[in-house]
Amino acid sequence: MSVWGRAKAKWDELLGRAEELYGESHGDAAAELHGEAVRLEGEVEEEREEADEAAEEAADRRTDGDGVSGAR
Repeated sequence: MSVWGRAKAKWDELLGRAEELYGESHGDAAAELHGEAVRLEGEVEEEREEADEAAEEAADRRTDGDGVSGAR
């Protein structure tokens, strides 16, 4: 996962959580729900980036670094 992708995902999580807390403390259900949605989007984005990175690493392990797949 790129540094910027990870930072954006964390930013979305923090921003969403802040909006959730604002909604809870002010009795604003719309803000609370929107904050939860933003937070969950950030979490999903981070998990997706981590899964993509794991898939790339697995593909790199399958190729012996010379671009040829399979056993020899």
